[in-house]
Amino acid sequence: MVCWALRRAAQVRVHLARKASGVCRGPEHQASGARPAAPEPATRGTLGAPGGTVELLGKSYPQDGYSNLSRKVLSRVGRNLHNRPHHPLWLIKERVKQHFYAQYVGRSGTPLFSVYDDLSPVVTTWQNFDSLLVPADHPSRKKGDSYYLNATHMLRAHTSAHQWDLLRAGLDAFLVVGDVYRRDQIDAQHHPVFHQLEAVRLFSRHQLFAGVKDGENLQLFEQSSRSAHKQETHTLEATKLVEFDLKQTLTRLMTHLFGDGLDIRWVDCYFPFTHPSFEMEINFHGEWLEILGCGVMEQQLVNSAGAEDQIGWAFGLGLERLAMVLYDIPDIRLFWSEDERFLKQFCVQDINQKVKFQPLSKYPAVINDISFWLPRENYTENDFYDLVRTIGGDLVEKVDLIDKFEHPKQSRVSALIGTKRLASNEKPAPVNLGRARQKWRPP
Repeated sequence: MVCWALRRAAQVRVHLARKASGVCRGPEHQASGARPAAPEPATRGTLGAPGGTVELLGKSYPQDGYSNLSRKVLSRVGRNLHNRPHHPLWLIKERVKQHFYAQYVGRSGTPLFSVYDDLSPVVTTWQNFDSLLVPADHPSRKKGDSYYLNATHMLRAHTSAHQWDLLRAGLDAFLVVGDVYRRDQIDAQHHPVFHQLEAVRLFSRHQLFAGVKDGENLQLFEQSSRSAHKQETHTLEATKLVEFDLKQTLTRLMTHLFGDGLDIRWVDCYFPFTHPSFEMEINFHGEWLEILGCGVMEQQLVNSAGAEDQIGWAFGLGLERLAMVLYDIPDIRLFWSEDERFLKQFCVQDINQKVKFQPLSKYPAVINDISFWLPRENYTENDFYDLVRTIGGDLVEKVDLIDKFEHPKQSRVSALIGTKRLASNEKPAPVNLGRARQKWRPP
């Protein structure tokens, strides 16, 4: 029955593809200055099948049992929306850069923080996980959560994948901006590709205690026990000063982005590569919103990169999350739109100018039901989400599990799919995906 469902999906793909072409390539797409879509990745053999290869960003990667990339996700690689002038993600990136350049200046008068926004999204599993002390059994390593080219290479799941290499190169203050990839659910807040901004700053003993009374008697390190407030190798004084500098830095940044009078709170959390760790939440229009994660860097990570005499902090934030809040953008897929009616709203002379997104379509979603049989093993919900995205593209607004039937030999899942045109004022026609579940019987 699974094979039957996939064959049926392939038939539906033609119908959806015709509709998608009407959405993405209307008259506005042909306007001067419209950016052409990224070329399809070159593949030899079936995509994801062991023995084949994928050519991506000028390099060839052999496929094996870990390979799980879809063509839809691969088509996003190299788009680099954060580097596209006047794109909303570019605006956020430039505003953050402007703030750091103005607020943090080195002795020579040059910016203290260096910026890296063109690093390859293809990293090794060691860079993405092991260098960051991610445990071997951590859920993020599973094929159901991350995108693998093969057992040793993957699309980065976070910009933190570059931390170790930049520290090893001798940098002690930097920003990293880039696209990141995670297998995720389908709704207005999630997309398999989004963009992050990462920041790291290290302090020597002299730098951290320079403004502290009797600071010459204070130390960065000690051998003690780990607690909820500090690592076993850090002194409490050093930890508290780093934590204070981190929170002060982020409070200034959010005030720069959102304005004065911002209500902020800090929530304790866990990350493998920082301790203590926090999530920053802001009260925006009466609602508490999680904005970013941060913390004092794990000294084991810093030491392994060759900076044993320094202590530091790191934070990472999602550009889409900030842009959706700042510009009132309701759906994450809109960031991939080529419609000039969307893009021209962000062509502003001053990057700090206030912008409020104006909706493009007034029509509601079209709802369809899909039912199919599932295998008992080697299946995750993200497998289905990737299939839906590959066939329906950005027409598919949301997927919900509305029914589940357990059978001694098989299990069935029924999903609710809503579709609407994100970049068209035309009324969407119903997509015929069938309502045949009543006719299906266990084999």
